[in-house]
Amino acid sequence: MSTEVAEPLTEFRPNANGPEAGDVIVTDALWKTYEMGDQQVNALRGVNLRIKHNEYVAIMGPSGSGKSTLMNLIGCLDSPSKGKYWLNGHDVSQLNDDELARIRNKEIGFVFQTFNLLARATSLHNVELPLIYNGTPAAERIARAKAVLESVNLGTRMMHKPNELSGGQRQRVAIARALVNKPSIILADEPTGNLDSKTGVEIMALFDDLHAKGNTIVVVTHEPDIAEYAHRVVTIRDGAVASDHPSSRFVNKQ
Repeated sequence: MSTEVAEPLTEFRPNANGPEAGDVIVTDALWKTYEMGDQQVNALRGVNLRIKHNEYVAIMGPSGSGKSTLMNLIGCLDSPSKGKYWLNGHDVSQLNDDELARIRNKEIGFVFQTFNLLARATSLHNVELPLIYNGTPAAERIARAKAVLESVNLGTRMMHKPNELSGGQRQRVAIARALVNKPSIILADEPTGNLDSKTGVEIMALFDDLHAKGNTIVVVTHEPDIAEYAHRVVTIRDGAVASDHPSSRFVNKQ
């Protein structure tokens, strides 16, 4: 196994005042270091990244590359050891857990490989959950949950529980839940990982549709064919950005 470590790309550095107009995600020299006994492990090593409103970006890399750590920082599930992170204009680098939770619920819609749905709750109630957490009145949250379920073609399955749905339908419920708060970004972690190839294609077509409607989408994956659905592919290796370029699918469309 090679011990060669990738050098970070340094082309992008945010300006002195932080993010510019249209930026949703900006990271500046982002590091994440873990203490492992008497050793330090640098999971991220100075990541610089800019993602603008309505971009469709894939972050990919093999296991152990640092892409999951970067996803956790982008998703406000963790804080960096060093560096800055601005989400939709907010510097979230030094926020405590409660503050991160508030930002997370407002700004980010998560879609997970394992769906993360409540087994005993209906599709409608699963989609309502983020609105319950932020105190949205019942009538408004039900109306919004119904609207997003309709938008992902689950209008007839609102009262079904997860075990009454196919894998693709469960992922559509998860996507509806991600959309219900009208977040700044949809962050999808291996969204087709538990689906067969046909259903995976259908879910990625739904992401295409969401992007066309103006949503900013970041997909984290280790699968090159899934990454190619995005318009831009950022590859992480050894905790650093190894490459950042348009996807061949996007280039071929132009």
